[in-house]
Amino acid sequence: MTLTARRDGTMAADSLDPGMAPLPGEPPPGPPGPPPWRPLALVLLLAALTVAGVATVLRGRPGASVRPSKPVAALTRDPALAPVTALGRLVALGDTRRLAAPSGPMGQSPRVSSLLVEKGDSVRQGQVLATFDSRIDVEADRAVAAATLETLQQRLRLLQQDLDRYAALQRAGAVSEQDLEQRRLRVLEVEQQLVQARAQLRREDVRLPLTELRAPFDGTVLDIHARSGERPGEKGVLELASSAGVEAVLEVYESDIDRVRPGQTVDMRSENGGFSGRLIGRVLRIDPVVRQRDVLATDPTANTDARIVEVRVSLNPVDADRVRRLLGLKLIARVQP
Repeated sequence: MTLTARRDGTMAADSLDPGMAPLPGEPPPGPPGPPPWRPLALVLLLAALTVAGVATVLRGRPGASVRPSKPVAALTRDPALAPVTALGRLVALGDTRRLAAPSGPMGQSPRVSSLLVEKGDSVRQGQVLATFDSRIDVEADRAVAAATLETLQQRLRLLQQDLDRYAALQRAGAVSEQDLEQRRLRVLEVEQQLVQARAQLRREDVRLPLTELRAPFDGTVLDIHARSGERPGEKGVLELASSAGVEAVLEVYESDIDRVRPGQTVDMRSENGGFSGRLIGRVLRIDPVVRQRDVLATDPTANTDARIVEVRVSLNPVDADRVRRLLGLKLIARVQP
């Protein structure tokens, strides 16, 4: 304790040590007051807790997003490096023809008399595929022409013999020159008739092949459009594909055709599971004409009026042999960049 002199000459205690008891008549000392910086620290701590709680609530709301402190660069892909997807179909490598019936005298096609093949049959060049009912008439006309020709030939031989005999008699003075000239005129008439008969026979020989349908090349029958007793229409009698091999025709959108070029690898699979695995090929050539699409997707919402460019794809020999009897099968193809 420290004593201080007062103006009245008395002594007073300034402060007491904490361990000492107060003097008689003096009140006990109170607790020490808080530091002056403590209220400010409490206010700051309360504000920080409030901000953290608000942020936590916002982060938990659906759809709420927290902005990153630094922007993240978006990954972009070059369209030129992406594969081109297209629909396609398997077609015969070489000719595919619709074989029609000949036109009749009034412009109508004759009826099919007999059909000698079925869909999927392999045929050889020159093989008879069907016959028509016009064959009966043509064979009858040819028989008449052949008989007429034979008769005229026999008549000409007889007239020639008669002419030779009259020529000998005329030289002997037994007949007149006029009789000899008459025989000569008869020979000339028959010779003229003989020329016409030969022409008629050749005409019937030309008509006879038109009464039957023959294969123009080795191939496979793809479809039949008219059977026995039916008159072929615009589609003809049947459709024949060359057996030279199989290739694929892709229908690439005109907006993607600038990313396709010959030599690119093509990966193909069946749209409806017609074969297992994949087919591998290469772009062979690109059609220079833009047309409306022909191969329609199974998706009913697909654009059926899209403009496409046909791209021919040659298949690997092993893959081509696998699908050689699946002509017309729909494909989904990816042209690799």
